[in-house]
Amino acid sequence: MSDSHIGRAQVLAEALPYIQKYNGKTVVVKYGGNAMISEELRQAVISDIILLHLVGIRVVVVHGGGPEISTMLKKIGKESKFVDGLRYTDQETMEIVQQVLCGKVNKDLVATLNRMGGRAVGLCGMDAGLFRARKLEDKYGLVGEITQADPQVVVDALERGYIPVVSTVAQGVDDETAYNINADTAAAKLAVALQAEKLILLTDVRGLLRDAKDERTLLPVVELAQVPALVKDGVIQGGMIPKVDCCVEAVRSGVKNTIILDGRIPHSILIELLSDEGIGTMLM
Repeated sequence: MSDSHIGRAQVLAEALPYIQKYNGKTVVVKYGGNAMISEELRQAVISDIILLHLVGIRVVVVHGGGPEISTMLKKIGKESKFVDGLRYTDQETMEIVQQVLCGKVNKDLVATLNRMGGRAVGLCGMDAGLFRARKLEDKYGLVGEITQADPQVVVDALERGYIPVVSTVAQGVDDETAYNINADTAAAKLAVALQAEKLILLTDVRGLLRDAKDERTLLPVVELAQVPALVKDGVIQGGMIPKVDCCVEAVRSGVKNTIILDGRIPHSILIELLSDEGIGTMLM
């Protein structure tokens, strides 16, 4: 027997206690960034999700679609505009957001999961009142903050053996409109509503780094009590602040822990969940 065969067997043996630990538990994966654009990374993420599903882990996928929205806006001659890192969403942009997220991006993901052997179903935040929201602030346009997350339609899909794939558009409670919702925020709210074991945010960075220019300074574990000091010291800054805020809210609201994970690493989800080698930053 070759060393490679023995190595593969050792990897599977190492995964066993983690499979037992997470069997029947719910894991919410926020999917976006390069992992969504690169075909190689996309295939790796999809296969990870299918494998987790097949070993009895209840996986829920929440996705964004910023690059696809920008591409479609460009096609109609409309420039993308951002305020405080959020896409300014006027009525015309909201129509594009709804078409792209609830339509093309969602159904392409579902089709890929099904084609690769999964059993996925696409859901929009407006389906069965999954996400209800009110306007965040006028300066962002039709960007909403979630006031209620009713996960029953997701639970029903999970109970029937499906992988729910959720797009982040919400039904307005203060107006007859749909709202564009930040995908990190939506994933955190849904993880809380589902009483999930874990929330994983796939990003385009290694995790939280003490020195942003040195990946060797990765902080593998951060306790909530450490977060204010890390913000004060500039370790958590810029676009990472709202991501960490989502993680903190999720853990405080009952999610066991959250992980900021580098989606640029092939099979990062499997490495993080089913091996002894954690590769992201866990907030707990």
